[in-house]
Parts: sequence; C-alpha cells; structure tokens
Amino acid sequence: MDKHRSRWTYSITKLIFWTTLFAGTILFICFHSPPSDSPSIHPKMKWGSPQWEKRVKSSARSRSGHFTILVTGVAGFVGSHVSAALKRRGDGVVGLDNFNSYYDPSLKRARQKLLERNGIFVIEGDINDNHLLKKLFDIVAFTHVMHLAAQAGVRYAMKNPGSYIHSNIAGLVSVFEACKLANPQPAIVWASSSSVYGLNSKAPFSEKDRTDQPASLYAATKKAGEEIAHTYNHIYGLSITGLRFFTVYGPWGRPDMAYFFFTKNILKGKSINVFEGSNNKSVARDFTYIDDIVKGCLGALDTAEKSTGSGGKKKGNAQLRVFNLGNTSPVPVTKLVSLLEKLLKVKARKNVLPLPRNGDVMFTHANISYAQKEFGYKPSTDLQMGIQKFLNWYLDYYSISEKKKSFW
Repeated sequence: MDKHRSRWTYSITKLIFWTTLFAGTILFICFHSPPSDSPSIHPKMKWGSPQWEKRVKSSARSRSGHFTILVTGVAGFVGSHVSAALKRRGDGVVGLDNFNSYYDPSLKRARQKLLERNGIFVIEGDINDNHLLKKLFDIVAFTHVMHLAAQAGVRYAMKNPGSYIHSNIAGLVSVFEACKLANPQPAIVWASSSSVYGLNSKAPFSEKDRTDQPASLYAATKKAGEEIAHTYNHIYGLSITGLRFFTVYGPWGRPDMAYFFFTKNILKGKSINVFEGSNNKSVARDFTYIDDIVKGCLGALDTAEKSTGSGGKKKGNAQLRVFNLGNTSPVPVTKLVSLLEKLLKVKARKNVLPLPRNGDVMFTHANISYAQKEFGYKPSTDLQMGIQKFLNWYLDYYSISEKKKSFW
C-alpha cells in the first residue's frame, strides 16, 4: 500500500509540475509581447531614440578584456549589488527592470539612482517585451546575460499566482529567445532558487538531489525554469548556468524578507510571528550575506563558457550547470530574533505559531562543494556580522532620509 501511495504522490507531483510548465508556455505565446513603447525612466528620452541608444552604448562600454553584460532585475536586491560589482571591476553593464510594486518601488528607485550615479544605465521595461530585448541585442553585442529578474516570494504566490507564470516562466523564455537569436549568442547566468528542493528532507541539499517535490508555486516555476534551461541548451547551444540562492540578506534588501520586516516591527513595538514545526522545532534558514552571493555570481559568470550557437542554430554542445549559493550554516529563526533583540537593544513581542501550509519549508541547508570546486566560492560573513551591517544601513536609510545614502 505504501509503495502504491508513493507512486501516486510522485505522479501527482509530476502532473502539477508539467501543468504549470504548459500554462506558462501558453501565457508566453499569448502575452509575451506588450507594446514596444516601453516607458523610460527618463521621461524626456524616447525609447529607441538616438539619445537613448547613445546611453545604452555608453553604459555597455567595458575596459579592454572585460565583459559586456545585460543585467535583468537590475534595480532589485541582488541585481543592484551584482551590477555595481561588475561595473567596479571594469565590465560594461546595461540594466533592465520593470519596477513592479511587489514591494515598495521607492526602494528600487533609490537603488537605481545609485547605479546611474556609477555609470549604469537602467532601462525601465519588461523582460516579456521582445521588441525591447531585440533592440538591445541589435545595439550591443552582449557577451553575457545576468538574468536576475523574477517574481520572488513564496507566500505571495497564493495571492497572485499569475505574476509568477508571467515573470518566472514566460519571462525566462523571452530572455532565452532573445539570446538564442543573437549573433553571437551570450552566455547566460540566471537566478533559480533553493526553493526547488521543496519537500526534500536530505541535508545538506546537493545539486544532485531530487527537485520534483515543490512545496510552492514559486518553487514550481523555478523548477520549470531549470527544465526550460535544459531545453534551450540542448536545442540551441546556449551556455546556461543556474544559481540556487539560499535566503539572501543584507543592506538594500527586500522588505518582504523576515529579517527585514522583523526589524521594522520590533522597532515600532509591533508583534512578530515566529513559526515552528512539530515538537516545537524552530524553522531554520541558511542565511547568506549579499556580498557572498555577489562573489558567487561573479564566479559563475567568469567560468561560464561561450554559447555554441549562432542566430538560433546550434553548432556544438554547450555548457549547462547549476550551483547552490548558500552559507552552509542553517540558523533557527528564533536565533535570528534573539540576535535582532541584542543588536537593536529592544525586546521583541513574539507570537509563536505553527508553520502554516503556505509554501514555506522547515529548513534549508546548502551543500556548496560544487561551487567551491568550480570557482572557489567560499562565504565569509557570519549572521551576526551580516545582520549588524544590515541594521547599520536600515537605521540610516529609514531614519535620515535626507542624508546622502551610500551604496557601498
């Protein structure tokens, strides 16, 4: 009986996954080409105008021997930090972001200002706009695409599932299509997620572990993305590297993350919900500081081999990889709360609740040996140091808004 039940559960899981993938493909076909006159962050500069093209080319200019990179999701948490690091070392960077309202867009606009101050042109547009992507590839021969645009968050998928299909499946296909048709084809590094491990109970999570039991729609779309990546690599010769991020935190982070809204509510005297599993076991996460994630992103980019296709035609086998980027040191959320109390010198008002069935999992734990072997990935920031840096930024950003803000 248990054997039959296991097979039935496995079949249902595969059915859900392929239904999600099919639905995403249909939506991509129907909706991936919005009007080409995408709004610009510079209202007086017309999209596609000579002045606009000049700014794109200027932003893409790199030092001799360096890369020319299109970064999607550039105004996001990881995207902004990665773009800044690439520009600092001499790469040419052009950014793309749709500035959606999943969380406060003003934070994204603040990141945008800092990026543009450092010579990175940020284009406001959607990754599903194939006209915009084609125009960018016509103007610039990108050597790499760092695809970080995505609809993030596990719980939000229960409120707005369509946004995950639009961004994480249709949007990914749109980017792959643009890269497929480019000549030369760029190498692609993109953001998958540790969420693909889903209900996996084997720890630490290895890239070789099964990922066919997603616990949320978000996880299912990221798993679908990895399968789509395999397809484009196999058929078109695109060099593709996926990165499974583990609970990224730090300055300029996302307000929907626990460490961020815990800080906000503790300082305002509001209660926070702390979830636990059976036997009063605390939820645990492999918190990874943003600077360590950036190093991993650059390491993956630097070791990415060239795509082998040209103009949509494959000419040879291409590189296909996926890496865990974590801290390989899970921390109970109760310990995170205690650390925040200690550093803020404020006692938190805690509501301890059972973990709801909303897509969250009990723990995450990264095995990072593959990334260590391939490009020397070695996280160096412990949680106390990283949270202290985040709090320094948070208190400055939200308490002294008139003060000139520093990115780095």
